[in-house]
Amino acid sequence: MSSEAADVVRLLTVSGATVAVAESLTGGLVAADLTSVPGASKVFRGSVTAYATDLKHRVLGVDAAVLAARGAVDPEVAAQMAAGVRKALGADWGVATTGVAGPDPQDGQAVGTVFVAVHGPHGAATGSAPGGKVEALRLNGDRAEIRMESVRSVLALLLKELADEQTGNERAQDTEQNGGF
Repeated sequence: MSSEAADVVRLLTVSGATVAVAESLTGGLVAADLTSVPGASKVFRGSVTAYATDLKHRVLGVDAAVLAARGAVDPEVAAQMAAGVRKALGADWGVATTGVAGPDPQDGQAVGTVFVAVHGPHGAATGSAPGGKVEALRLNGDRAEIRMESVRSVLALLLKELADEQTGNERAQDTEQNGGF
């Protein structure tokens, strides 16, 4: 259990929100990290490990034209995976990982090219999809190191979005309590 996973479960529990996970290169490691946290069953809806490209389309709803034109290792694919798993599993938040862990390049992308995405209930200030955010990573290391850093990175991105949402909610409550000023 990572500290990021424990913090995600804690913040989701406090807010009463849920999360679902779509994974490619991490092959279930994000889900395993989250479910290793005691109490995760209150917030974890489930996961889809869509390792094969066609499953990204058929199960997660990623646009087939995007997959055909850009391949599976792409920021828009990551964004659509996060949105798709959120919808498919009925969660408040969806997270996704796609990339190249090695040993060989894939879809014209170098080993260590990774995209992680979060899709939530509110529009993010920036990002590649409404309600979502994508981060591009260029990771070094062997296959195991790339996969583990991808897990840490997607959970860190979710933590940032959860913290931003919590801060925004506190500001809204404070504004209401103080007469709108």
